[in-house]
Amino acid sequence: MPIDVVKAVSAEPRSTALNWGQKDIQLYHLGIGAGVPATDPQELRYTLESKLHVLPSFATVAGGGMAVAGGMAAPGIDVDLAAVLHGGQTVELHRPIPLGGDATQTSKVAAVYDKGKAAVIVLRSDVADADGPLWTCDTRIFVRGEGGFGGERGPSDRLEPPAREPDRTVERAIREDQALLYRLSGDWNPLHADPEFAKLAGFEKPILHGLCSYGMVLKAVVDTELDGEVDRVRSYTTRFAGVAYPGETLRVRMWQDEGRVQVTATAVERDDAPVLTDTIVEHT
Repeated sequence: MPIDVVKAVSAEPRSTALNWGQKDIQLYHLGIGAGVPATDPQELRYTLESKLHVLPSFATVAGGGMAVAGGMAAPGIDVDLAAVLHGGQTVELHRPIPLGGDATQTSKVAAVYDKGKAAVIVLRSDVADADGPLWTCDTRIFVRGEGGFGGERGPSDRLEPPAREPDRTVERAIREDQALLYRLSGDWNPLHADPEFAKLAGFEKPILHGLCSYGMVLKAVVDTELDGEVDRVRSYTTRFAGVAYPGETLRVRMWQDEGRVQVTATAVERDDAPVLTDTIVEHT
């Protein structure tokens, strides 16, 4: 069987050294669309070193680490990478991310769920530095054709939008070069840059990284619902429901509740095709 659930879940955690600096943070922020307008004081908090703060979704690229690639190399995991999709992502913050860091990432397969026609692998990464825990990432990997092994189905994360109009709706343009810039933070998959490769994968042209959409949406929530205060974010979870293309526009709908914002993101130019669903930002 391509996935040995017992072996995967019981394997010893893997440790990796991570380090990052101010330039990595600025590059990431530019990759998710920060800096427009370039002199806007709100945008300078993402781009100017003297005012810099760190959007919590930076955790997904800190140190250039790709949790998906690392998880596919875990003991007990032997699957066709062409069948692998990034299904969802959660970042839980234990304290604000520093502007520069040397840390250790400890990763393991936390669970493998049987969805019938597919398997879902949950990769958990805990990151800590000399001062203690920084963040925990859960990366949910959807593997087509690997279900049906009789395992647990796992929890349902589906959320219906509230039965009322959003408290806020904003639109965020995806630049034509967005994927080219974002991939400099560590995800070099040619699916996001090479038209021929994208067509072989079944797309009309290169698609935007799911984690780029993830960062763009969190920035929209922080900038509008959290007064630009990144340190208020406690956790951020989403399900990747569809693709976005460079040159499109994300429509981000937000419903504020006590201590959290529920969010959806859709592609305006394709009749609000879903991009992110089941999305929650928990905050103080």
